[in-house]
Amino acid sequence: MLSGGAGRSLRIAVVDRDKCDPKKCSRECYRFCPPIRSGKEVIKFDEEGYPRIIEALCLGCGICAAKCPFKAITIVNLPKELEEDLVHQYGPNAFRLYRLPYLEAGSVVGLVGKNGVGKTTAMQILAKVLKPNLGKLEGEVDAEEVARQFRGTLIQDYFARVARGEIKVSYKPQYIDKIPKVVKGKVGEVLRKVAKPEKLEQVIDLFELKHLLDRDVSALSGGELQRLALAACISRDANTFLIDEPSSFLDIKQRFKAAAAIRSILSKDTRVLVCDHDLAVLDYLSDKIFVIYGRPGAFGVVSGPFGAREGINIFLQGYIPTENVRFRSEKIVFQARPPSSVEEAGGGVPLQWPAMTKSYEGFRLEVLEGRVFQGEVIGILGPNGIGKTTFIKLLAGIEESDEGYKLEFKSISYKPQYPEPRDELVETALREAAGSKFDTELYWDELIRPLGLERLFDRNMSDLSGGELQKVVTAEALSRDAEVYLLDEPSAYLDVEERFIITKVLRRVTMDRRAYTFLVDHDLMVLDFASSRLMVFSGEPGKHGVANPPTNLRDGFNSFLKEVGITFRRDPDTKRPRANKPGSQLDKMQKEAGEYYYLAA
Repeated sequence: MLSGGAGRSLRIAVVDRDKCDPKKCSRECYRFCPPIRSGKEVIKFDEEGYPRIIEALCLGCGICAAKCPFKAITIVNLPKELEEDLVHQYGPNAFRLYRLPYLEAGSVVGLVGKNGVGKTTAMQILAKVLKPNLGKLEGEVDAEEVARQFRGTLIQDYFARVARGEIKVSYKPQYIDKIPKVVKGKVGEVLRKVAKPEKLEQVIDLFELKHLLDRDVSALSGGELQRLALAACISRDANTFLIDEPSSFLDIKQRFKAAAAIRSILSKDTRVLVCDHDLAVLDYLSDKIFVIYGRPGAFGVVSGPFGAREGINIFLQGYIPTENVRFRSEKIVFQARPPSSVEEAGGGVPLQWPAMTKSYEGFRLEVLEGRVFQGEVIGILGPNGIGKTTFIKLLAGIEESDEGYKLEFKSISYKPQYPEPRDELVETALREAAGSKFDTELYWDELIRPLGLERLFDRNMSDLSGGELQKVVTAEALSRDAEVYLLDEPSAYLDVEERFIITKVLRRVTMDRRAYTFLVDHDLMVLDFASSRLMVFSGEPGKHGVANPPTNLRDGFNSFLKEVGITFRRDPDTKRPRANKPGSQLDKMQKEAGEYYYLAA
């Protein structure tokens, strides 16, 4: 088990071996460590030259972390009491998880937190994919010892049921883009292998998979893979469902259909755990919420359970009152009412585009005449396959309309929907995009440090994960000085905090530069937080799309959500939008009033 330092402090030292390069440093961590100078062997080196920090002897001064040229060391002080709650540790000086969320029969439990603080680790332990070691790095920990660790809790009951074979788990992993590497065959064949016969037709209809049954899994898009993964997960013969990030790649309508489908499997004997970064969907789905906080790559602590509203509000406020822990310095606060006029949102000289069309084989986009003012962020809203990305490409000059019209601007910063990896260091890419700003404290405080980008500086962009690449390319787009900013789904793969960092910087850059900004996204909260006005795309996905001109937020959200059939109320504390349960009194009242998003003043 871990040992703490002096007093009531539990010392954690983490060495990131992906960043540490013993061949290129002078062992600064060892040379500058105060206890080493006084003769205590706090740091030792293994056969490969990597440092091993003896946490029991560490003072927690952080000098080794500051002196490390590769920023590979993290030193954290935690309350001593957490030592008894250690669930899993990946190795010496490696990430560790404290506590677990617990599942209750007949309810959907939600899990919310930053990327890299252990959400997937917790789900893998509960799914029996990963065996918890309780911090014991030598020898195996048997099931009885794990059960004793959680004695007297619902988690002990869960593991006891697992040991007796009473728990049958169906687990949907986070990275659905890896599915084609392990699952071969056509969609219909895959579903028939895993689905209970009585559920097969139901999930095919729920997730709109009928037209895909004869298509090979390798030919599916991200959204189609997600729908297949969800359909396979909830149709299995199981009583416990663990669903990691169900909303990724889905449009807003599909997200809430998926949420309704997940809730439809609930019964008095069914347990469901869902982890997602779309707070509107997670709130809509969950009966209870666990908040997981910590330092990415170093540690995670599970806290809760809380009611769905209370848990999400605690996460947005960055403070857990029951533990007196503040894990974020700033609250995330929403606008209770939209801007009352275009002038208030921006004003200035408008950027205009004419009515035009863009045709492909089997699909036609009709763009209606519109304009956007300086300093405005135009949120773009609509289902998948309706032409949003095509419109962005027309503005970027990547595509030309059927009429031969091509919009041209002096400077455009474009973030594509699917960033392509390239052979370039992260630091080089960001430095070139930011120019002289790169060396300013404001740039680092607003973008680099909050997104943890400095940890990626020495990495090649071709070696980044999907989430890391998304983060870097989005930051790169915002770092450029431009007249027009075009961001296509920047929130994909990002956690809640990263999404709001991006939108906050986007708003500031747009106002400071008096730029014209277009933001395509499927997260309603991101659009609510960032947008001055909205463009709503209508039509028939995959066949015909209409890009309607920008309208105010109230009319835009009402128009779109009326078609989707979902109403939202405002949380009185954080002002965040919360989806109403279909058929509830408030849902009926708002539909009658025609107020689907912003309640009437």
